[in-house]
Amino acid sequence: MKKTESSLDGNTSGKVSWGLLFVLCGAIFLEGIDVSMINVALPSIRTELGMSTSALSWVVSAYVLGYGGFMLLGGRAADLLGRRRMFLAWLGIFLVFSGIGGFATEGWMLIVARFVTGVAAAFMTPAGLSIITTSFPKGPKRNKALLVYAGTAAAGFSLGLVVGGMLTVVDWRWVFYAPVILALIILLAAIRLIPRSESPERSPHGFDFGGAITITAAMLFLVSTAVNAPEVEWGWTVGTFIAGLAFLAAFLVIERRSASPLMRLGILRSGALVRANLGAVLLAGSFFGFQFVVVLYLQELRGWSALETGFALLAVGVDAILAPTVTPRLVSRFGNARVILAGLSLAAVSYALFLPVRLDWSYAAMFPTMILTGIAFALTYGPLTIAATDGIAEEEQGLAGGLLSTSIQFGAALGLSVVTAVSIIAAGADGSPRATLEGFRTALWVPVAAAVIGAAITAIGLRKRIVVQRNN
Repeated sequence: MKKTESSLDGNTSGKVSWGLLFVLCGAIFLEGIDVSMINVALPSIRTELGMSTSALSWVVSAYVLGYGGFMLLGGRAADLLGRRRMFLAWLGIFLVFSGIGGFATEGWMLIVARFVTGVAAAFMTPAGLSIITTSFPKGPKRNKALLVYAGTAAAGFSLGLVVGGMLTVVDWRWVFYAPVILALIILLAAIRLIPRSESPERSPHGFDFGGAITITAAMLFLVSTAVNAPEVEWGWTVGTFIAGLAFLAAFLVIERRSASPLMRLGILRSGALVRANLGAVLLAGSFFGFQFVVVLYLQELRGWSALETGFALLAVGVDAILAPTVTPRLVSRFGNARVILAGLSLAAVSYALFLPVRLDWSYAAMFPTMILTGIAFALTYGPLTIAATDGIAEEEQGLAGGLLSTSIQFGAALGLSVVTAVSIIAAGADGSPRATLEGFRTALWVPVAAAVIGAAITAIGLRKRIVVQRNN
């Protein structure tokens, strides 16, 4: 049987293996920093390009739509067409369209560039993750690699807030140019360090185009529903949601009948995989929803600058230190499920500590939430990545990575939309600082609830595993 394109043979040196991990971590760092830098640059972009609030929101939404909509297709394409090939090609596209965004003179140009950049990330990210899971042997070495990878992703997002603030002070266009420079360096290193091998075996039944079209349409409609729910009429929201479900149903029918399905439905029989993806939805929804509230609180109610806000949230980046150092030891001693349960429980506590927020809160009062959120993320994100890919056949690692990334993107979009809707409803039409603060306080219950539900799902899975072990 042929090796997949990203597999490393037994003679590959540790130096090359960790060089490979360095390249892939660079790519996920690039993706994280690219997303967060844009957020702090939005006010400057609106001023120069004359974009309305609704149009400005599409700078973020277009990326999420492209990312979430094409993720499953990207993951399966990595398995079928070659992980190295997909990673390098779409990293190049990411580089080009990030640069195009920096040259945009009209709002629509920027929105199109962000959509294509999101699509590129949708193909690049699961390819990179599956290269790791097929290149490092199962066990402590792979777990450490995945935890380093997850910690790097989180570090990119945290540092992006600060770097984005600094670059925006110079010119918001550097928020797009900087990723081009970083992407070029990573691309050159990837060409050298990601090993070539035989291409994956092609299915005699061809590519599942029907499944690819229907699942991509389903994800686009469902993510669009979550992203736009707070800003459009309820009829439009219901319509896009129904359309998403219809395409999803069509996808399931096609996959059951296809001789070479895009997604083998049997993969969903893995309870650990399903729980990991549900956990990812709830973790991302709670984390991004909480961050959204905090950013608005600091900038709209407290008058902090983008750079000050970035530094305030920098404490969350402690997970970049803990994920590759402390988390592997905890996973080795207590197992994935227990560490994930501890992380989601700590996240619920962390968000709850921010519920008494006031108009005159000092940063010292906010700091416990910031640092605990970072610790919670370190305990949860990496182990969820391990759980979502553990025990999955090598030829389906790209699909498993695509499922996980889809869950994270959909969870982020859903968390943001629910938090936005709740804060608007709770604040009412008053518009006063106290009413706005009350809206934020009410919205903070959303991430608290999401973390609690995630912890409950993990606890149920852990209990089932303990029962099985006792019976055996």
